[in-house]
Amino acid sequence: MKKLAVLGGGESGVGAAVLAIKQGYEVFLSDQGKLQEKYKNVLLNNKIKWEEGKHSEELILAAQILVKSPGIPDHAPLVVKAKSEGIQVISEIEFASWFTSAKLIGITGSNGKTTVTNMIFHILKNAGLDVSVGGNIGQSFALQVAVNPSKNYVLELSSFQLDGIAKFKPHIAIITSITPDHLDRYEMDFDKYIASKMRIAMNQDENDYLIYNADEESVLKALEKHPVKSQLIPMSIKKIEGENGLYLEDEKMIIKIKNNILDMNVSDLNVKGNHNAKNAMASNAVARLLKIRKETIRESMETFQGVEHRLEKVVKLNSISYINDSKATNINATYYALDSVKQSTIWIVGGVDKGNNYAELMELVNEKVKAIICLGVDNQKIIQAFNNVIDDIYETTSMEEAVVMASKLAEVNETVLLSPACASFDLFENYEDRGRQFKEAIMKL
Repeated sequence: MKKLAVLGGGESGVGAAVLAIKQGYEVFLSDQGKLQEKYKNVLLNNKIKWEEGKHSEELILAAQILVKSPGIPDHAPLVVKAKSEGIQVISEIEFASWFTSAKLIGITGSNGKTTVTNMIFHILKNAGLDVSVGGNIGQSFALQVAVNPSKNYVLELSSFQLDGIAKFKPHIAIITSITPDHLDRYEMDFDKYIASKMRIAMNQDENDYLIYNADEESVLKALEKHPVKSQLIPMSIKKIEGENGLYLEDEKMIIKIKNNILDMNVSDLNVKGNHNAKNAMASNAVARLLKIRKETIRESMETFQGVEHRLEKVVKLNSISYINDSKATNINATYYALDSVKQSTIWIVGGVDKGNNYAELMELVNEKVKAIICLGVDNQKIIQAFNNVIDDIYETTSMEEAVVMASKLAEVNETVLLSPACASFDLFENYEDRGRQFKEAIMKL
């Protein structure tokens, strides 16, 4: 019997363990931290051997395959040792793909991938397809393949998940954007991060499709450096010639695939902004490739509600707007947020810096931000970046304190924007916890 070890007992690790046991592997799961009760119960119910609070090397290195959770870096000593001993180290995404013949749609990008994933799922569900959503969001891909398989999967894929693939091949791949993010994980080398994102298309062939953001120099250069075999569908806010292209023209989204055109008014979108028009174009293109009716696509776009914690309008209190953009964990995402806000803004920012260059925000901050509230353990980089352009910069250590301060600083018709540009792990469990705390603090005002 083949032995498989799993490092990390979160959503993806436990999902991989369940799939492995169902496929006849001898499975051992190990987590250096403490497992959540819900995951312990899944492991116990499936009679899977596990440990917490340590890694028993002899048990882990006895496996032929090691499924590594995305949060564990490749340079972790145990991972390096496993590879040196000839153990195949893969991600849960790779492992799950071995046991399904479903149509796979993979979405990656520094920003926009969650929105696009949800948009595509919304359209396909409305069209009556047997479809599930997974990857970086929702229930793990592996668990779904194990217990509730679908004919179509829409998968949000992070660079960390793509680092662990070998044969994984989406029929349709989407690269929404590649801007500096997670550089702390890639030795502060943007090229290494780009190469990681491009892995989404590395196994595609001539029958597959790659939709990509043609407005970003980094993506165009990446395609030159990492050529792909799939059919290319560029996406831009400017007109694209050729038989395939997604672009904006006269307030219309044009979806052109093999010279077959679907157009749609940008004003019909329920979510606003140029970046969301691009998200919609990518989603609509997937729907057209899957032969979904134009009417279904239109109806779906008109009813799509957006994603929680991404430019989420929370409430208007005393003529002050509160916007939750907790999902903005990098500079580019915060750029979109500041760009989309029209009023004078109190900006709540900070957390775990992943190699941010705040100079990219300088023009927008100068133009729109009245005061900055730092919410993080170490705020020096933010303060140094903006103390020459913003007089009012404050430091806080709790969401409640930040929201109360923001509400006092904000005046009629101004906006309080939580758009941290950083990871959340210094003060919060994750970006969802940060966003929920923001909304709860507002409701206490």
